[in-house]
Amino acid sequence: MFASVKRIKPFVVFVMIVSLLSLWIFLLTRFTNSASARYYLKLPKVAEKNLYKLDTAWPNFPEYFSGQVFGVAVDPVADVVYVAQRGESVPKVLMFTEQGYFLRKWNTTTIEMPHGIFATNTASLSSVWVTDVGNGKYGHTVKQYTPSGKLLQILGTPGTPGSNLNPLQFDQPAEVFVSNKEEIYIVDGDGGLNNRLIKLANQGLGIVWMRAEKGAGPSQFYIPHSVTEDNVGRIWVADRGNKRLQAFDAASGEWLGSWSSCFTDDAPYSVRLTSDKKFFIVAQLNVNRIVFLSVPPIGDIGTCRIEDTIQLADDVKPHLVDVSQKTGAIYVAEIGARQAQKFIPTNRK
Repeated sequence: MFASVKRIKPFVVFVMIVSLLSLWIFLLTRFTNSASARYYLKLPKVAEKNLYKLDTAWPNFPEYFSGQVFGVAVDPVADVVYVAQRGESVPKVLMFTEQGYFLRKWNTTTIEMPHGIFATNTASLSSVWVTDVGNGKYGHTVKQYTPSGKLLQILGTPGTPGSNLNPLQFDQPAEVFVSNKEEIYIVDGDGGLNNRLIKLANQGLGIVWMRAEKGAGPSQFYIPHSVTEDNVGRIWVADRGNKRLQAFDAASGEWLGSWSSCFTDDAPYSVRLTSDKKFFIVAQLNVNRIVFLSVPPIGDIGTCRIEDTIQLADDVKPHLVDVSQKTGAIYVAEIGARQAQKFIPTNRK
């Protein structure tokens, strides 16, 4: 009997030790997780919906990026993604498919320093619009090209920065947006003489309305940097210097309100609408972040609400974005990383 007890006692001690170790690990894990939960609860609400994920395979040959990537545009009909880049002896525009295949490049001398780029595709014409902030003989203009890079027309006075309306002048025009009605919206400028939003008629034939005053009040701007239209006839401007988005009536130019509470840590640099028209996509360059804001219904725009975020790596510097109307993919022009990246909806394969 005593021999049996002696044989059992070490086993009991072993079981007790294992039990104590298990209890210690459980308690440590519990308190550690509680501390982590408290820590994250103190942070802003981020990435809870996970609306988009990175397409790591796009493009197939990233070595074609050879300069600083400033802008990206997606043809709404054709399978083409345009990427605008800067640098000495680099093609100013690269063309890829949405699957990531390289198509061609432009070596046109008529683009000096591209800033914004926008692609249109109508029954009569497919074209690419480029804003040029260069100081040479082609600079301070907004230019229209064919998909192959042939120059179609120039808006503004090439090589001459200014504020005149007749003849029309720009000073570092930041971005151009062409609506489905082929009306043209231009934010002018990226740190130059002008701080204005201009609406031009179809093909740029005359000014429809303009908001052109520097300041921080309603309808005033300080470095307007990006412009887009939502699905209920409102024009939204990324008013970079004032760290806010401003909204205007597309038909009249009436000021409808502004959002600033979502941009306390960094300004909005780019604004676009997701293909399902539910969210604004806003790039914040200095914090390397893409945020998604709920699009307000018709009426009072209310206050902004962040629904999701994509936190990019340090020094990526997202500058301007665009969206595929066919696939819903988001393309981001990244100055710091010298590349464009593609993000795809998580609810699509």
